[in-house]
This record gives sequence, structure tokens and C-alpha cells, in this order.
Amino acid sequence: MVHRCILLVAAFLLLTSSIVPQSPSRGFPTPPPSLDQEKQAPGQNPSTTARHTDLEQAQREADELARMAQTVPADVTKVREGMLPKDAIEKLKQIERLSKHLRAQLNP
Repeated sequence: MVHRCILLVAAFLLLTSSIVPQSPSRGFPTPPPSLDQEKQAPGQNPSTTARHTDLEQAQREADELARMAQTVPADVTKVREGMLPKDAIEKLKQIERLSKHLRAQLNP
């Protein structure tokens, strides 16, 4: 009798646990918002837009830095030949300033 009662309670618990809806699993996390201006929703947070603008400025500075750095080997070659281009020193200073500014933007 006790054995039968335990079996009935176990069967009842098993049946009720399968009937009760399970809570949904956590699923996948939501992805971060897009950094592309075209893909942004119209009502996005202004700080996100400001951050996006900062990243665009950083990209422009990085491109300018790369263009300036490409001319340095030619300037050094001219120095080896005995000619110092008049803008070589100023260009190196500008590269240094851009580099420091870019580093500060990327590493807050």
C-alpha cells in the first residue's frame, strides 16, 4: 500500500512537471548596435552617435597618419643624399602629434 502510494506520488510529480511550461532558455545575447551611420535606428542614444563620430574622426586621423608616414622613407633617402626636405621635420612633428592624439582617443 505505501509502496503503491509512493509510486502514485512519483507519477503525479512526473506528469505535472512535464505539463508546467518551462521557462525559456536564456538564448543568445543581443548584438551591440551598428557603428555604420546608415544602419543606425533613428532613435538611438546620442552618446552612441557621439562615439561613432569620434571613431570616424579617429579613422580620418589614422588615414592621414598613414599617408604622412609613407613619405618618410623618401625623406630619409634625400637626407642620405645630403638634402634635407624643408618640411621633413615639421612632418615628423605632425606625425607625432597625430599619433599621440589617436592613441588618446583609442585608449580612454
